[in-house]
Amino acid sequence: MAWTSAAAGSLALHILGADETPARREVEQSRAAVEDAMGVERGRTFYLDQVHSADVVTADGIGWGGAAGPTADASVSPDGSQPLAVLVADCLPVLFVDGLTGATAASHAGRRGLLDGVLENTVDALEALRPAGARGTFGMKAWIGPGVCGRCYEVPEDMRAEAAARIPELHSTTSWGTPALNLPAGAQAVLRARGVAVERIDLCTLEDERVFSHRRQPGRGRFVGLVWTTGAEAADRG
Repeated sequence: MAWTSAAAGSLALHILGADETPARREVEQSRAAVEDAMGVERGRTFYLDQVHSADVVTADGIGWGGAAGPTADASVSPDGSQPLAVLVADCLPVLFVDGLTGATAASHAGRRGLLDGVLENTVDALEALRPAGARGTFGMKAWIGPGVCGRCYEVPEDMRAEAAARIPELHSTTSWGTPALNLPAGAQAVLRARGVAVERIDLCTLEDERVFSHRRQPGRGRFVGLVWTTGAEAADRG
């Protein structure tokens, strides 16, 4: 489980125009370099075509080097064998490991995804992989990665009211006194309500230039949250 920094380069192809071939090569080289650092085969990591949905798909063994990713905002690897990636630049990367089955998952959780249930759907998908007699979330853990914080994520008052009606912990106020949303607190509340153990990385993408932020630099790039299983970890489960 890890997050890349801006120093690793942008890992996003979807923000490039059709005629940006040199930039596309840079992204591909950056993705390959990240995989080298992870110790996995180049092109093996499973990326998504993210659209702020609550849809979850199962990783099919085809990495970014073989085909375009499916349209969804969360992915699950049933045995943890395929590296999973989620692209972000203010939204939250939320990564999962199920200690019971070895399954892993990665979710893209922005305002819309949180409200529509992307995290609940991801937990449901992981739970469905457990044996019938072991359903539940005991032993399941999630890590909430860097995202825009409640001090900085300014929104209109009606948007804050709508979001807080669904997830009260989203309600926040900026450091300058205007309505805001606290995505990390909201995500944590959703997961804990489902019985998932949670760790949060307390790093605001708008405040910290080590990571990309769409609000700070629109279109500049995306970093990724990554979850993968090493050979040793797989052997321990066996």
